[in-house]
Amino acid sequence: MGINIGIITAEGYEYPPTKRLSEAAAQRGHRLIVVDPLQVWAILEGGDPGMVGIPNIGILDVVLPRQGSTVNDSSLALVPHFRQMGIPLVNNLDAIRLAKDQFLTLQALSAAQLPIPDTGLINSNEGFGSVLARLGGYPVVVKQVSGRVGEGVFLVDTEHKARLILHNNLEPGKGMLVQKFIPPDNRQDIRVLVIGGVVVGAMKLKPKAGDFRANFHLSKKSWPVDLATEWENISLKAADVLGLEIAGVDLIVDPYGKVWVIEVNYTPGFTGLEAATGLDIAGRIIDYVAETYG
Repeated sequence: MGINIGIITAEGYEYPPTKRLSEAAAQRGHRLIVVDPLQVWAILEGGDPGMVGIPNIGILDVVLPRQGSTVNDSSLALVPHFRQMGIPLVNNLDAIRLAKDQFLTLQALSAAQLPIPDTGLINSNEGFGSVLARLGGYPVVVKQVSGRVGEGVFLVDTEHKARLILHNNLEPGKGMLVQKFIPPDNRQDIRVLVIGGVVVGAMKLKPKAGDFRANFHLSKKSWPVDLATEWENISLKAADVLGLEIAGVDLIVDPYGKVWVIEVNYTPGFTGLEAATGLDIAGRIIDYVAETYG
């Protein structure tokens, strides 16, 4: 018997990952229903939780949050509200809160003794100078605490560039990350997709010429990769530490073979992974949701 799967996203049905998930759901006799956080609103009425707007939330059997790492607080509030209404969610609120904040993610990974690049969280120019000195000087990577598809990530190699980037991007209330730079030459950039405690696919990415960021949305290129056992175990542990049922784990393997966890995404894109591997990743996601919550 088919189920109704809600997906929280403001991108609409034609957004490629949503379209693929909708197709995969339909092929299996399920229905994917977009819940646009700008078109549905949480309400507490007579002490009971409810929602107003479209679609009719009452028909949903399970909800898959895919707002992305830049989700705002008002959209994030929908997640516990669904739970309070008795509708199961894939990836819980605590896991999403951790994953949407890159420094909280790194704190959790570090506490679990997983390898991460040396990183500082700053909220002022003075903080940048102090962290820069601790990391050994230029170059460093400066990035937003929450970002997507490589946006808000900068390579800083001079004092002039640092002043410019901090002036234009640093908000004291949000802060920024300053991270040890791992040069792209002879490194491997790996994205691992974990679903339900199992690695279902992995791909290798390469930065575009003249860039240092490895992201499929930037390069439009991806390649299959055979995961070393160590890389697989680290990816599984990273997803588990954050409490994520579905997770994209970004690894860098440096020229010396040392692996680092760079980021863990609770709403991973999978277009590049499907292109690289030929796997039906959308179908694997739908199967997991239906089998676990149907």
